[in-house]
Amino acid sequence: MIRTFRTHNIRKQQELTGRYWEFSACSGEYAGEKFNVLTPCCWESHPKFAGYRGEGEYTTTFETGGNIRIEFKGVSHTAEVYLDGKKITEHYNAYTPFDTVCHNLPYVEHTLMVKADNRFSKKSALHIPNDYMSYGGVSRPVVLENISDVYIKNVHVTPYKENDKWRAKIEIYIENIGVAGETENSSSDDIMKSKTEEIDKNKSENINIEINMAGKHIILENIDTLRQNKVTTEIEFESVREWTQETPNLYEIEVKLLRDKNAFDDFIDRFGFREIKIAGKEIYLNGRKIRIKGVCRHEDHPQFGCALPMAAIAADIELIKDMGANSIRTSHYPNDEIFLDICDEQGILVWEENHARGLSEADMRNPNFEPQAEKVIEEMIPAHYNHPSIYIWGILNECASETEYGKECYKKQFDIIRKLDTSRPCSFASCKFKTDVCLGLPDVVSYNIYPLWYHDTAPDEYLDDLYKWVQNETEGAGKPFMITEIGAGGLYGYRNNYDSKWTEEYQAKALEKQLTAVLDYKECIGVYIWQFCDIRISDEWFGGRPRTMNNKGIVDEFRRKKLAYNVVKKIFGEKM
Repeated sequence: MIRTFRTHNIRKQQELTGRYWEFSACSGEYAGEKFNVLTPCCWESHPKFAGYRGEGEYTTTFETGGNIRIEFKGVSHTAEVYLDGKKITEHYNAYTPFDTVCHNLPYVEHTLMVKADNRFSKKSALHIPNDYMSYGGVSRPVVLENISDVYIKNVHVTPYKENDKWRAKIEIYIENIGVAGETENSSSDDIMKSKTEEIDKNKSENINIEINMAGKHIILENIDTLRQNKVTTEIEFESVREWTQETPNLYEIEVKLLRDKNAFDDFIDRFGFREIKIAGKEIYLNGRKIRIKGVCRHEDHPQFGCALPMAAIAADIELIKDMGANSIRTSHYPNDEIFLDICDEQGILVWEENHARGLSEADMRNPNFEPQAEKVIEEMIPAHYNHPSIYIWGILNECASETEYGKECYKKQFDIIRKLDTSRPCSFASCKFKTDVCLGLPDVVSYNIYPLWYHDTAPDEYLDDLYKWVQNETEGAGKPFMITEIGAGGLYGYRNNYDSKWTEEYQAKALEKQLTAVLDYKECIGVYIWQFCDIRISDEWFGGRPRTMNNKGIVDEFRRKKLAYNVVKKIFGEKM
């Protein structure tokens, strides 16, 4: 399933996943053997490849012709894509979408092959042995679209309130690939290079744009698609229903391209009338203070790896809601868009962050780090811009924010976020106790703390000491402050009379003290528990984790409730 709603009525679109593809490992015991696998999938979910690190080839066929666009929602963690034996694109990072356009294909059966690679190397600065699993495979949907010579690449909607009336800024991104001289299987990069070289200064190609949204209908005329690839307009609305956590009202925007009053392409997306603002030490949603009671969640499941089907995602969100949580932090990468669609519909606030966890300064000095981390932001924000559930962008969880070199990296990435989106605040989760030098950069100061787990300090004392340091000795003074991780490990089913560490009893009691301290601290705007469910970690990292798992979940990997579940539910229900 691509999205929870239809995104095109005119443009022909079909999902290539949601069916069996042929899979073949490129090395190891079963190299060269062919297996039918249902996609999207991680190859680790197959009985023969649970621990496989290497390259794997996924192959399928389809029949079509003309101009096509193929979008990959996620391939883990690097991809080379071949169409009829010719390489048409490549991509790094499992968690962001990418696409390619092929021009003037013959109307025959075509073969699509994706070579995925989940190996660790110096070429990969973000996917490293870590406290979560880097899976391999075509892990999110693949979509085939038949497009005209001019098509809509994206549409962004930015709602805001002015003089008690809702307005929306609309940005429409258009691609024109109709340049003479391309050959079949030309990639999008080839086409755009050709376009730049061949545009006749005296030539124009004008179209009209029709916009329908929230009862408004407007036409933008004479858009020259050879020279103008971005069209901006604004609309005012008299009466709309706001998106709130209690009433998550959603609207569709439908944009059409017209020639001689005939529509030949369209783009549909959803948005909500909501506005995020910071005033002093508070974050406001439509003028109301936000009080975060959240959990951190990895995309991880013992049956599906990181390729959770919609039903499993929805089941996770139902458990999280039942626990009394109102927010989810995506850890530590952009999430599947189906997850975001459901959060939009359910009124769940989302902290979404780019991909990086626990990188040292030496890791960040890898020459691939900056371009790879920055590319994640440049792909994440445009793809997920319209989701009203996303209220904050995060970067670089627990990286080298205590160093001057790290500070330069943080600043560059925050600059990119603010260039792409001025409507949301940004932050990062730090674990550098009284050493962080980057707190002047984000809009919100956020800390990961583990009293009663990694040290025995009382949670209220530790939190108060940290907060006073932030206010008295850092550039983070006066900003909203939240706790983005707190928790303790507990092995499902391990109980004893001594409340030993790793027992369910110890985890429940530690969380009770931790959450009470944080939610009673009036200067703290909220908390995210680490974490929703137990997860698999990289065998190469391990780090002393029992079962080769991070066991701090409120439920285990099979979503079985631990004793901590009802403790969290009680506290979240009582604390406002």
